[in-house]
Amino acid sequence: MDQGKFSIGQERSIVSRSVAFFRESLRDSDRDYTKGPIRRALGLLAIPMMLEMSMESIFAVVDIAFVSRLGTDAIATVGITEALISVLYAIAVGLGMGVTAMVSRRIGADEREAAARVTGQAIWVGAALSLLIGVPGAFYAADMLRLMGASEGVVETGTGFAAVLLGGSASIIYLFLLNAAFRGAGDASIALRSLVLANGLNIVLDPCLIFGLGPFPELGVTGAAWATTIGRSVGVLYQLWHLLDGRGRLEFHFRNLALHPRMLARMLVISAGGISQFLIATSSWIIIMRIVAMYGSPAVAAYTIGLRILEFVWLPSWGLGNAAATLVGQNLGAGQPERAEKSTWLAARYNIVFQTCIGIFLLTTAPFIAGLFTNEPEVLRIGTDCLRILAIGAPAYAIGMIVTQAINGSGDTYTPTAIDFIGFWVVQIPLAYWLATAGGLEQNGAFWAITIAETLVTVLGVIVFRSGRWKRKIA
Repeated sequence: MDQGKFSIGQERSIVSRSVAFFRESLRDSDRDYTKGPIRRALGLLAIPMMLEMSMESIFAVVDIAFVSRLGTDAIATVGITEALISVLYAIAVGLGMGVTAMVSRRIGADEREAAARVTGQAIWVGAALSLLIGVPGAFYAADMLRLMGASEGVVETGTGFAAVLLGGSASIIYLFLLNAAFRGAGDASIALRSLVLANGLNIVLDPCLIFGLGPFPELGVTGAAWATTIGRSVGVLYQLWHLLDGRGRLEFHFRNLALHPRMLARMLVISAGGISQFLIATSSWIIIMRIVAMYGSPAVAAYTIGLRILEFVWLPSWGLGNAAATLVGQNLGAGQPERAEKSTWLAARYNIVFQTCIGIFLLTTAPFIAGLFTNEPEVLRIGTDCLRILAIGAPAYAIGMIVTQAINGSGDTYTPTAIDFIGFWVVQIPLAYWLATAGGLEQNGAFWAITIAETLVTVLGVIVFRSGRWKRKIA
């Protein structure tokens, strides 16, 4: 009896400590991540960052869950538009890499005014990009859809959806850029809360604007774009409010908006590597979408559903990678490269366990999961194949996500760019076309090419990380 009571008490103690640690990770604080146990520092950063990325993935899953009720053309609209928007994501995420690397270095070196100046430069860059992308995107949405191989039915259904998302590009750019600054500073909980707010609004507005519930107009698939853009815009307003209140690790003031040409140039140089890296990766996904589109709207719809589901399970791991990148940047800024390396390998071990479990789950439940989004037999069949093929490479993806983000966090965004070029353009695209056509695998050939290329990228990333050259990078 005494032994039983001791065991129950011990379990309660573990649970209470875990809950306390979870709550601590979500609180605003001024903790120093360059000191103390690495496991604790990684956990405090990783929990809000993984939840943040989960929030980003919820946008995709919620939209496709409601839009799927409108039919195959509506699903294909979302998939093709998202392939276009992925270029915008590439630019925003690439810029965010530069911001995170520069802010984290300065926070690690205890140069908070300089970290705030980096954020000010990012705000100006975001404004310029919003105009350059948003205006032509809103006016030429239909032409862009046709360029992607969309049928006239998809163009008719999806032009409004694409125009709203592209026209509202400022909400996407600033959500990524400002969250990158908060992450680099170690204020991951603020980044998380901005996405919780944005997602909450998107979930409420999606059915209202798509189906015309209550006083809302029935906008069909375009309503999903409006819901997402409104939600993200409110999230950005929350970020700006928190940035200007002066209570976080980023002590931002209006004077930090003054242009600093050298700092701006340095940010653009680092970010150019990140943008190139993601443009290479996302453009390859666009071309894969074009290859899949050769086999009709059901194949495109299935691929769209598969990618949305995989985004949902991959993005939390990307959040863990962001935590590793922040720790790398801050520890390099504090002159502790060995601690930066240990942080990365610890994050990689955690991610292998997580993604392996996800891969096994997807392999065994793929028909059920795909069936949640469609009841059309052909879409269900192809979607099941897509999930199973991509799930096979989960353990490899797990390592690649972490080491690539760690290298980026050091300020070396060009080496991962070269790796992505080899993996995605030299290998993935030609292999996908060959397997789909000459190989006779049709759309499944494209899915297999993704798995093979992602595994190759992981192998090359590990080789580069182990070389240690990233430790000497200046950001």
